[in-house]
Amino acid sequence: MTLRSRILILVAALAALGATALASVLHASARAERRDHTQAGGPKVTSGTVTLTTPGNMIFRNMAWGPHRDELTTTPATDPAGPRTASGVKCLRFYAASGTGVCLQAVHGPVSDTYRALILDAKLHTRAHYDVPGIPSRARVSPTGHYAAWTAFVGGDSYAGTNFSTRTAIADTRTGRLIPSLEAFRIVRDGRSYQSADVNFWGLTFASDDDTFYATLATKGTTYLVRGSLRTRTVTTLHPNVECPSLSPDGTRIAYKKRVKGLPKDSPWRLYVLDLRTMRETPLAETRSVDDQAVWKDARTVVYALPGDYGADLYEVPADGSGKPRRISASAVSPAYVGP
Repeated sequence: MTLRSRILILVAALAALGATALASVLHASARAERRDHTQAGGPKVTSGTVTLTTPGNMIFRNMAWGPHRDELTTTPATDPAGPRTASGVKCLRFYAASGTGVCLQAVHGPVSDTYRALILDAKLHTRAHYDVPGIPSRARVSPTGHYAAWTAFVGGDSYAGTNFSTRTAIADTRTGRLIPSLEAFRIVRDGRSYQSADVNFWGLTFASDDDTFYATLATKGTTYLVRGSLRTRTVTTLHPNVECPSLSPDGTRIAYKKRVKGLPKDSPWRLYVLDLRTMRETPLAETRSVDDQAVWKDARTVVYALPGDYGADLYEVPADGSGKPRRISASAVSPAYVGP
């Protein structure tokens, strides 16, 4: 092959790569532009007043394309598929209880994004903010509203594999005091203190006593449900193969995702409920893989997100293993049931 031929081949290859890159940029730009336009057949979303104390409301991140995408929106809990009222506050992850909310946001920079956690009052005004060291993943507020917690990926971006690292923080919403990482807590496994460089925590959920919490601990390729104490700064392993726990309103059960053998590596989970008194596991009727921290709608029902046409849709299923899953709201994620 002559030098001239090699140069022509190189020029052609570079031109092809340039065309591919340009096409990708134009496609992404066109998709971003479409996201700003209301989707045909999508939910009706209008601006209005949203509070965290309106009785009987569900608040969530709106995923429907249009000018209110990613904003916190609300509907009556009895009509979750109905018209939405948008707040103007954008969150990637959200949760609320007793008039206190936590909103995990992206801060868009010229080169890369950074992230922060906002503590919101009942009118969605920011009371405090904290830097978040990675991509937001989970968020919770204690039943009293006195504590907020969040989890972020600080390495990797998926729970499905093993090559990731997380950081879980807890903030006292009254004093502003921050516990930047649960990794500072003493771990008790099988009755003995445990230490390992590979420890990860995620998916924290609070009890109502302003001391007890539950979370996932991962180490040496195994996940555990742990019960923690804010007062003693200790976590104790309770049960293996529990991820993203969510404590029931009466404090007796944990809804969670469990890895099931034989499922694909990128979708390995099924929803279960664990009775904390007997440690009996109950598989729920949802047979699809759920990568979410479920929310208890009430003592009988859990709500969770699955991928949808515009990001995610919300589903509910009975917490006792009966019935079947039902989609309750399209283009929605991160729900919280608020109000007295």
